[in-house]
Amino acid sequence: MSLMGLDVGTTGCKAVVFDLEGKVLSQAYREYSLLHPRPGWVELNMNEVLRKVEESIQEASSKVKGDPIKALSISTQGEAFVPVDRKGNLLTNGPVSFDSRGEEFIEWWKEKLGPERIIQITGMPLHPMFTLNKVLWLKKNRADIYRKTYKLLCCEDLIIYKLGLPPTIDRSLASRTMAFDILKRDWSEEILSIAGVDRSLLPDVLPSGTVIGEIPQKIAHHLHLPPKVVVATGGHDQPCGALGAGVMKEGVAMDAIGTVECIACVFKEPHLDKKMLENNFACYPHVVPELYITLAFNFTGGSLLRWFRDTLGEKEKEKAQSQKEDVYSVLIDEACPDPSPLYVLPHFTTTGTPYMDTSSAGAILGLSLDTNKSEIIRAILEGVSFEMKHNLSLLEEIGISVEELRAIGGGARSRKWLQLKADLYGRKVVSLKVSEAASLGAAILAGVAMGEYSSVEEAVKTTVKIKETFYPQEKKTRIYEKKFLIYREIYPTLRELNHKIRDLQRNAS
Repeated sequence: MSLMGLDVGTTGCKAVVFDLEGKVLSQAYREYSLLHPRPGWVELNMNEVLRKVEESIQEASSKVKGDPIKALSISTQGEAFVPVDRKGNLLTNGPVSFDSRGEEFIEWWKEKLGPERIIQITGMPLHPMFTLNKVLWLKKNRADIYRKTYKLLCCEDLIIYKLGLPPTIDRSLASRTMAFDILKRDWSEEILSIAGVDRSLLPDVLPSGTVIGEIPQKIAHHLHLPPKVVVATGGHDQPCGALGAGVMKEGVAMDAIGTVECIACVFKEPHLDKKMLENNFACYPHVVPELYITLAFNFTGGSLLRWFRDTLGEKEKEKAQSQKEDVYSVLIDEACPDPSPLYVLPHFTTTGTPYMDTSSAGAILGLSLDTNKSEIIRAILEGVSFEMKHNLSLLEEIGISVEELRAIGGGARSRKWLQLKADLYGRKVVSLKVSEAASLGAAILAGVAMGEYSSVEEAVKTTVKIKETFYPQEKKTRIYEKKFLIYREIYPTLRELNHKIRDLQRNAS
């Protein structure tokens, strides 16, 4: 038998089929576009996302020979949601995590409840990215749509619903709404009451790795799946990735190098102190029982390379096409071999932790007439990594230290980038034999739900395998430590100016 893990991200989705040893039997990927209808608005056409998910399932399942798929589970992006009517029609596009239109409710929450109480209940720092704030925007600004809404669904529960089963969300993804009580493990009556959101609009919540039901035969046939495929609850993509990377103890963290770059650390007791709040570090249930997780992240991770590809990378796209190579591999290979003389502040969308600044902006510093493209590419890779190093240093000050990072996601396929990260972080970085760990994490949850593994611990021992370890090169690490001192000054130095620029851009629209 085999297990399917779906990974539904911000710019693409993949379906991966694994055997019980964690070997990839087949996979399929589809890309979709982010929409930017207004400054600060970032959406997905969720009907397009559903079509791409459908296509990826069809292709991956059609490739499986002799190892029938028995169960599937889903790893999805957090925060994005869509209102659905009673007929299952999607009523709007889905605002994604770094859509900033919920910003108008931050001061309102401060008056009504306060950030300290919010993090005590939900484990989330007060921020416009969380689903509930986007729901409040819809309720206030599109009351006509809100009145028609039967369910407010995030990606996991939406896909489960479209698979012909009751809309169901797991605890980790529910936490990303800022409406879930992480200690009571249920929707927060206090939060929903203040927000004026009826609980009936929300899906049921179950632990990750719980059987929901079987896909109806007609839908299964359409998706090229065998009969009686079981669907189990999955999780938020970062905890699923951490599970698929085997991150089960303190000192080891996951570094997910995708559209959004994210480092995830796990611990046994909820960590809700003042410093977590000050640095906007969340605390919420892991997909692994009895564990909690915190995230340090940058919204402009791999998407910055995508921006470079689409804006300045025509030559690299042509080269990749002619040589039948991945365009991102071509871009990274063309980066200069040594630390770049340039600096990139990777705030091309809103920032992630620790600032959570929706009005920051990106910057490339140190340019001259001698600057070449290879130095810019290297500086992009460094800038994204410096942002994560800054987060690691703050976590260490809080008492959460990391000695080893396990790299997953598309960026984990680049040995050059992983070595750069080891040098820049000053820590060892590990690649895995299956770089798409979020899909593996979802498949593990499906296998646990079916009883194919006695526990997630047994599943990790069976399926997660280290491929290569990258150690810091002392000479480059010393250079990066000096560069890091300058990097930490860039955001506070440019903050006020960037805010003025963003205000002007918004007013012009």
